[in-house]
Formats: sequence, C-alpha cells, structure tokens
Amino acid sequence: MKSCDNLLAIISELADDARQVDGDAVTRLGEMILTAERIFVAGAGRSGFAARAFSNRLMHLGFSVWFVGEPTTPSIQQGDLLIVGSGSGETGSLVTMAQKASGQGARIATLTIYPDHTIGRLADVAIRIPGITAKSAESSTKAATIQPTGSSFEQLSWLIYDSIIIYLKDKTAQSDAQMFSRHANLE
Repeated sequence: MKSCDNLLAIISELADDARQVDGDAVTRLGEMILTAERIFVAGAGRSGFAARAFSNRLMHLGFSVWFVGEPTTPSIQQGDLLIVGSGSGETGSLVTMAQKASGQGARIATLTIYPDHTIGRLADVAIRIPGITAKSAESSTKAATIQPTGSSFEQLSWLIYDSIIIYLKDKTAQSDAQMFSRHANLE
C-alpha cells in the first residue's frame, strides 16, 4: 500500500498550526457554552459547514442551540451566546449578526484568523487560528500550506469545535449513548 502524501502533509500542517491555538481561549468558550441560556452558531461558506456540524454536536449534548439562518431560529437575547466562525472576521452578514447580538446583550465568541478585525473586537472570547484567506491581504503566523486558501482554517475550526465537544461531554458527564439518544431518527 502506498501512503497518501497529500493527506499526510495536511495532517502535519494542521498539527503545526494546532500548537498555536490558545487552549485557555478554547476552555473559556467551553465555559461560556455551559453558562449560556441558549446558543446560536453562525458561519458562512465552508466555515459555516464546520459551524453547522458543531451546532449539531451541541444538540447531541442536550444544549438549546440553533444554527443562525434556519427558519426556526428564535431571536437572540441577553444571556444567550453567539458563536461565529469567520476566517476574515469581516464577512458582512456575520458582522451584522455579531453587532445585532451585542446590541441585544448576548455574549459573543469567535473562531477567526484575525481577532483584531470587527467580529473579534466584538467578541468576549476570540480563538485565533493560524491561516490565510483570500478576503484579507494580511499574513498570519500560518505554516506553509499546499492547500487552497482557507482550507486549513476550516479544518482546524472543525477540530477545535470537536475538542470543545469533548470538553463539554466530560463536564456534563454524558455518555455516547446519551448523546446518541438525541441523534436524528427521522432519517
């Protein structure tokens, strides 16, 4: 069997980038989730796919969670938490959501390449992910990449979200069976 060199290069790159993620910020987001009344998750494009998967896992843990933009998403209020995945931190619709949430008294968290951009400045916690995006000319501390622009941000977002799920699963003392009991059954 021949190994898949591109796959191994991606995994190596993500491992290098993961070493730059602030574990304290990840834990702070986990604590914010535990104390939030309700959780709203947002993201656009491929970052949105990772964010949507995160909201699904939060539901499996029993949290009151909505992915923003679905017709059944209620209004955000004080005591709620908005989590935004945005590489650039400047995606127009996501900036508007963060501003609206802030105005309603909700707390905000973000996963972003640029915590000093608009969404990061609005956030109570910003998890900086090394990366590059076509939407920003600025560089970051991103390791060299063989991937298309933005891919490593999206992949590392997904893995950070999963690490938060592991943290929350432990904190709420839930088993896989309990989580699976909330899995969709109208498939």
